[in-house]
Amino acid sequence: MGYPLVYIANENRYKEMIYNRVGRSGLKLPAISLGLWHNFAGVDAYENGRAMLHRAFDLGITHFDLANNYGPPPGSAEEMFGRILKTDFAPYRDEMIISSKAGYHMWDGPYGDWGSKKYLMASLDQSLQRMGLDYVDIFYSHRPDPDTPLEETMGALDLMVRQGKALYVGISSYSPEQTAEAARILKDLGTPLLIHQPSYSMLNRSIEEGLQDVLEENGVGSIAFCPLAQGLLTNKYLHGIPEGSRAARENTFLDANRIDEALVAKLQKLNGIAEQRGQSLAQMSLAWVLRKGKITTALIGASRVSQIEQNVAALSNLEFSETELKEIDSILA
Repeated sequence: MGYPLVYIANENRYKEMIYNRVGRSGLKLPAISLGLWHNFAGVDAYENGRAMLHRAFDLGITHFDLANNYGPPPGSAEEMFGRILKTDFAPYRDEMIISSKAGYHMWDGPYGDWGSKKYLMASLDQSLQRMGLDYVDIFYSHRPDPDTPLEETMGALDLMVRQGKALYVGISSYSPEQTAEAARILKDLGTPLLIHQPSYSMLNRSIEEGLQDVLEENGVGSIAFCPLAQGLLTNKYLHGIPEGSRAARENTFLDANRIDEALVAKLQKLNGIAEQRGQSLAQMSLAWVLRKGKITTALIGASRVSQIEQNVAALSNLEFSETELKEIDSILA
């Protein structure tokens, strides 16, 4: 399949996508966002990544989520995105929300990890250089740092906005208590906390235990990562671990030991509900995360264009009956 030398975006790209307001801010994000954690790196096929980005934008996905360490090698996802931004997306920059993060190991020595002002400011400068940008739309503290005062980490986020290197700031994987304190510090500094990025899926509901309440109280939006539980909530594992799947490979974040008979039985029952709804298990799982508007946007990953198309199609049926929700809760109990 050949790709055009000059990319021209689909003129109907905004007609079908749903856009949700982020907390109490003026910003809206698409209900489905695309993450570049996997499959957009130096070891991956450039043309496949380019095709996925084209199709995502053509379907109304305006938010592209990156981090300094996405690869492998670290930094290569930002480099790849920057290349495509320059050659294909330059006319559309102002139609995009581009985010990056820092908080995990990026370079050697005491200043290449966690949450110090030194690390975060240097990391943002490096990310901007890799992507060829003057600013990112959202910059996140990727994880809380137990050894750095929260005032320092939040102060760095505030400084980024004041320097014009980020329009908004967010946090990821912070506890409810840490989130409330981060929101307070940022409010006092004059840079509101825009968004929190937690892990959330039918198989990981921990954010329902306090975090969602904190976000609502403080007017903070949310973007759920791993809404498909790293592929568990797809048809891939309905009969155990298939050869060549992520769970079958070593050195992945998906623990094969999780996929036991009990989990497979739950997945099969959930798939039965999805079929009754006219959806795949993945589509129902995304719809469930977005139910009742408590999550601003679901962050998907993809390895091929068809996955993006199928995931966006989930938006055609976001409503659940009380019977369906109770049945899902019963299966997951």
